[in-house]
Amino acid sequence: MCAASGSSSVPLPDFARTTTFRSTLAIAGAFVLGTVVLFGFVYWQTAAYLTSSFDALITGELHIIAGESPERQLAHIDERLDNDPRRVRIAGLFGADGHRIAGNMESLPGGLTPDVPAAAVVVRVDNQGRETEKVRLATEPLPDGNILAIGRNIEEVAGIANIVRRALILSLLPAFGLAVVIGLVLSLRARRRLSEVNRRIQSIVAGDLRERLPTRKSNDPFDQLAASVNLMLGEIEALVHEIAGVGNDIAHDLRTPLTRVRARLERGRARATTLDELRTVVDQSIGGLDQSLAVVTALLRIAEIEHNRRLECFGQVQLAPLLREVGDLYEPIAEDKRVTLQVEVTDEATVHGDRDLLFEAVANLVDNAVKFTPEGGRVTLALLRRDGESVIQVKDTGPGIPETEREAVGKRFYRSDKSRNTEGLGLGLSLVAAIVKLHGFRFTIAAGPGCATEIAFPPR
Repeated sequence: MCAASGSSSVPLPDFARTTTFRSTLAIAGAFVLGTVVLFGFVYWQTAAYLTSSFDALITGELHIIAGESPERQLAHIDERLDNDPRRVRIAGLFGADGHRIAGNMESLPGGLTPDVPAAAVVVRVDNQGRETEKVRLATEPLPDGNILAIGRNIEEVAGIANIVRRALILSLLPAFGLAVVIGLVLSLRARRRLSEVNRRIQSIVAGDLRERLPTRKSNDPFDQLAASVNLMLGEIEALVHEIAGVGNDIAHDLRTPLTRVRARLERGRARATTLDELRTVVDQSIGGLDQSLAVVTALLRIAEIEHNRRLECFGQVQLAPLLREVGDLYEPIAEDKRVTLQVEVTDEATVHGDRDLLFEAVANLVDNAVKFTPEGGRVTLALLRRDGESVIQVKDTGPGIPETEREAVGKRFYRSDKSRNTEGLGLGLSLVAAIVKLHGFRFTIAAGPGCATEIAFPPR
């Protein structure tokens, strides 16, 4: 039996592996670094200011004492040291050979430049004993060969450094701890929210398209994303239901003609006694099959348009000639039905689109208008200018479309009660809606007597 080699690392808790928690730690680290730099700058500026002040004081006092008589120098040194309750002043008078004449300095440190204050370590000797101190010290040679030294203890600067250090520690530790706690809270909060989102996504993946991502009405980026996803889910749900409904409609619309074809073929096989009778049955069956194929062809046409496969054919389309061409095509059909078809063009608009598709859309609208307008009625195909945009309007004097059905007529296979006995597939307005949507135009069914359908072309 072999012992496992190496040490196994303890995995981090789940919250510690989240981006929110790590981002909080990174921000806290940056805050700590910035605070350290700030405190360091404050200490450096304070120490520099104090050192400069000390240097000015000791240099001024050095020059004053150096300008006095030897007797007065000794008295001034003693007076200076006597008036020092905090024991921060240093002074000394040394002979040319370095022996101490007066003052509280045991010896004169080497390496000093005359009249230039510098940091030094000296031994203080007074009635309280002997001790080593860090000082700022300035020296000046006297005319009689002696050397005068004046200084000041600088442990106050070190004290300030200790104060800054303590303040830094006392402020950073709570701040960093608070940042960690905030990171933990935010991480757990985000984790709970993501867990809820994942749970609902799993429900959606399982097929429940009614499920939606949770929002908190806070308008934060997460809420905006959830709202966009919910909008997308709503569209998907509507499309799925529409597809399911279309499937049922296709089955219904194809079953009737195929059932008729089958029945005719059975009757023809059983009853036809001559070749002409058999041909008649076959012709009727072919008509029924053509009707079924027309449904499939129309659906494929709508699918092609909705999947934006015609965008490469877009170009500049003049609407006036297009409307006149549609009018010329349907004028004989309207005359046969004793319906007046009138084309009115008051605008010479040009739009960006697919001419064949736009022709097909206008033709479908005119076809519907002529089909549902009774004998003696009128159909008007007009190109108007309204509110800064061009509008194609197809208006008839037929029975019109009730307001409750205006939204439904654009769906596939929808047939109004008034059109149940009229020949058609129920796909004409669906095709128009798909073409208009592809172009980014607007299709409406206006209110009023008869029926008025409009395609509006917003200015670009």
